[in-house]
Amino acid sequence: MGSVNCHTALHNNMALVYGDLMKICEYDCWFQAWGTQHIPASLVAMLENVTIEEQGEIMGWTGAELRRGLRRGFGISQKAGPKETRVGTIGHLNTALNLALPPQKPEGFVIQVTDDRIIIAGQDPQGALYGAYRLLALLRLGGISPGTRIAEAPAGSHRIINHWDNLDGTVERGYAGNSLFYKDNRIDFDPQRIEDYARLLASVGINRISINNANVRKAAKKLITETYLPDVAKLAAIFRPFGIRLLLSINFASPYLLGEVSTADPLDPAVQDWWKARSEVIYRYIPDLAGFVVKADSEFEPGPFQYGRTHAQGANMLAAALKPHGGEVIWRCFVYNCTQDWRDPSIDRAKAAYDHFMPLDGGFDQNVLLQIKFGPYDFQVREPVSPLFGRLSKTRHIMELQITQEYTGQQIDLCYLPWIWEDIMNFDTAYRPASTIRELLGPSIEGLAGVSNVGLDQNWTGHTLAQANLYGYGRLGWDPNLSAQKIAEEWSLLTFGESDAAQTVTKLLMKSYPVYEGYNAPFGVCFMVNPGSHYGPNPEGYEFSKWGTYHRADRQSIGVDRGPTGTGYTEHYSPQKAGLFRDPSRCPEELILFFHRLRYDYRMKNNETLIQNIYNAHFEGYEAVEAMRNDWMGLKGKLDETVYTSVLSRLEQQLENAREWRDVINTYFWRKTGIPDAKGRLVYG
Repeated sequence: MGSVNCHTALHNNMALVYGDLMKICEYDCWFQAWGTQHIPASLVAMLENVTIEEQGEIMGWTGAELRRGLRRGFGISQKAGPKETRVGTIGHLNTALNLALPPQKPEGFVIQVTDDRIIIAGQDPQGALYGAYRLLALLRLGGISPGTRIAEAPAGSHRIINHWDNLDGTVERGYAGNSLFYKDNRIDFDPQRIEDYARLLASVGINRISINNANVRKAAKKLITETYLPDVAKLAAIFRPFGIRLLLSINFASPYLLGEVSTADPLDPAVQDWWKARSEVIYRYIPDLAGFVVKADSEFEPGPFQYGRTHAQGANMLAAALKPHGGEVIWRCFVYNCTQDWRDPSIDRAKAAYDHFMPLDGGFDQNVLLQIKFGPYDFQVREPVSPLFGRLSKTRHIMELQITQEYTGQQIDLCYLPWIWEDIMNFDTAYRPASTIRELLGPSIEGLAGVSNVGLDQNWTGHTLAQANLYGYGRLGWDPNLSAQKIAEEWSLLTFGESDAAQTVTKLLMKSYPVYEGYNAPFGVCFMVNPGSHYGPNPEGYEFSKWGTYHRADRQSIGVDRGPTGTGYTEHYSPQKAGLFRDPSRCPEELILFFHRLRYDYRMKNNETLIQNIYNAHFEGYEAVEAMRNDWMGLKGKLDETVYTSVLSRLEQQLENAREWRDVINTYFWRKTGIPDAKGRLVYG
């Protein structure tokens, strides 16, 4: 059954029957139809009688989504009976049913199951919606039975998806087809497709979405005009009942780009008045707009620097315009000198965000949030966590992750990102007790923003298994204590059911990131890719460009000295972490070439030389991809043929990619150093 037909069948409430072959619908992601074979009859009787206790758009939609999910996912239709499911807010249900459910954080919920009743109680309507989706997932995962009591609330208040979609329909760093929202410089979308997308996002707790590229340049200034706002409002109306508020990426120079003011100086009263008036127009169309996303003074985007103003002055001007409407400014910290002289070793792009924003801590208005990339570079395969986290204490901020696989295989190579995100969550900033990123998420870091990996491809993400990254991002933003293993198991079971496929897919996901790192750029080496596309090996692709210098390899040594005698980057961290990173004998080896310049004969912890470890990682990475491909081939005949063939073709391409990375990188280092592979695997020529 092809994915389009399967999607149609599910909309027509056709239950899928599983025999030896398992059918999955790529379009439906983790909302597969499983039937009631694993649900006790007593629970089915409760689920057949759903009552929504309260009115309102989100609460009404919660009832519709729960009934829809029960019908499509399990074939459970509604009828009257003595057993029931009651859905409402905690305050209302406690009064109406004489319960004593504890209050939760905003958007949190309680699920309580007795012998004859299921309660889904949200702290607010949005919490009830999330509770309904969690119940549907747990019914598939086997986590619901009489006596169950679950209380959950999101760690962070902001759980954002950033789209880098362009008005012409292309997607910057998009690897799953064209934009869901735009075509030929106009807003053009399929309402059913957008509703299905909103459902996927809400089911994992996403509550905000920016719908256009942060690299707005000149074209996207039009989105905040009345030519486009009516259609933007239609998109907002689709996302709204799912509890998802729109954000718009804006161009800081819009006042003069639209020809209405001669400047964009944030301290000019005419500019301030222009943004206030423009905001009033925008909010007439979208009263619940969450705010603006701004990329300024970065990679040729205009900003306050051109007027001698600070980022705080620029952000606060916009914040003042949005404040009467309850809007926020999400100000990206991806600011660095992108016209560097590679000959100057004192320039260190890694220091840029800290140097720009740490001195401004406390200078931003309360409705400004800094959006900080998790690392100091640009979503590299391995880089340290930005030192701004844990250090900023007076400024609201969120962490930016990249779901789309710009430097991690571009949704051709399998690369399960929650594996590295768990590592990020475990990072201890060491400024105070309870100072890991997962502990700071909520109290200090107010949430996550993730760059979308979604496009118009029928399976949403290009690579079917890349759906796990979108699912994992949502789950981790909701609960940063979840392990990558747990998330992989959840997604695999929800998508493939209890089967050999689910077990194999979980295994492949968990292997994939270290395998990719091994054949790509191990030990913290960054940007060994083709400029522009950022795909495929090019050991010196960026080494002599204006964008920066990243490994400085010569015939004797490689890496960047970022200690006190080098660029000084290590000193941005807490004393404990700085001491760790300064010392090559203590520095985590996966980051050692990020922080240190080492000779190729440096002995690593396995007592082999650095160069031999580089050779080994690339050979072993290729062999591991071959094993992954073979594991997938073992599922032939156990999967829908469309899914099997699609994923196999990606794994075959990944094997070729791994071969190219192995041969190009290892040959580069052999020619650079003249040091042979001790195991005799290199073909010299």
